[in-house]
Amino acid sequence: MPVEIIVPRQGWSMEEAIFAAWLKSDGELIQAGDALFSIESDKATQEIESFDAGFLHLPQLAPKPGEKVRVGQLIGYLLAEGEPAPAADSAPSTMPPAPPAKEPAPTPPALTLPVVPAKAEITTSTPRARRVARELDMDWTGLPGTGRDGRIREADIRKAATARTPAMTRQQRTAPVTLHTTADATALVRLRDDLSKADTRAGAIIPGCDDLLVKLVAAALRAHPVLNARWDGDPLRPSADIHIGIAVDADTRLLFPVLRNAALLPLLEIASRSHDFAERARRGQLAAAELQDATFSITNLAAFGIDAFAPAINAPECAILGIGRITRQPVEVGETVAFRSVITLSLSFDQRAFDTAPAARFLQTLTRLIESPLSSLLF
Repeated sequence: MPVEIIVPRQGWSMEEAIFAAWLKSDGELIQAGDALFSIESDKATQEIESFDAGFLHLPQLAPKPGEKVRVGQLIGYLLAEGEPAPAADSAPSTMPPAPPAKEPAPTPPALTLPVVPAKAEITTSTPRARRVARELDMDWTGLPGTGRDGRIREADIRKAATARTPAMTRQQRTAPVTLHTTADATALVRLRDDLSKADTRAGAIIPGCDDLLVKLVAAALRAHPVLNARWDGDPLRPSADIHIGIAVDADTRLLFPVLRNAALLPLLEIASRSHDFAERARRGQLAAAELQDATFSITNLAAFGIDAFAPAINAPECAILGIGRITRQPVEVGETVAFRSVITLSLSFDQRAFDTAPAARFLQTLTRLIESPLSSLLF
């Protein structure tokens, strides 16, 4: 016989609510645990699940979105396959009145579970679990459930998703930490100025501080190869080659074209390639292959007046260096105080790849190279 669908009480004080929407269509096969309809109470909109299975039948007087419904109101039916709709194909607006107090209330007829086609084997799950399963592109049917009567819950979906996720994918969920330090960039700025004066040809590409820093970072990575690594395998493996991704502004986002074998490139070649990358990024002409396989990245926000920031790691890389603007600051030099050019360095790294100490030693080495650039640069 038909299974009645009634408006449940959601909270002790609830007597009526606004019917929000049917979540299933008339005639659709419903499984136990499916969300049938939603109602709006004075607190929230709630989805109401079906505790039975069958084919949904909406009578002529079934509520429509925006209509008021009362607790206990009959609003629809679940039918077995081939079962006819109730003779009175309408739903009363409220529950029938209770029988007189002197007469015992009639015993309602026992409800029988509707017969569902054999192919529709029922597995129950909560609406939230099904939403999470859709988000994770998972087939939840057949998963073991830990809820009441074996119902599949959100926790069951997430547990199964974790179990099926390859180790490589899990590793790309970084555990970022950022260290900040400052360096005396007076010698670096002086070297940049000397290079600009040395080549006065019209249209000549003059190495700037960014190009000098690429060379110095490559030298520091050679001294600390643990930072020059990618999660391309399990376990993490440092790369023998130093491929540095440099951030370029493509108007709507930052792109990181890669300077391959940066430690082996002459300074003028680094400047030339960096200039070419920037020009083609603005025109949208960078090839996908030019944006791949970096082992370390550098991003500079000095042009925006930023001193320090926490750059986001470009997974599957393990570290990225953020460079702030160079400012003139009073610095203690020996027994005196002098104004020097100071740069802020921000290193973000994946703490699962290496600890704070190797990252701090890398920054210490880089700081020393920035303060004495001629000692390590090979032009």
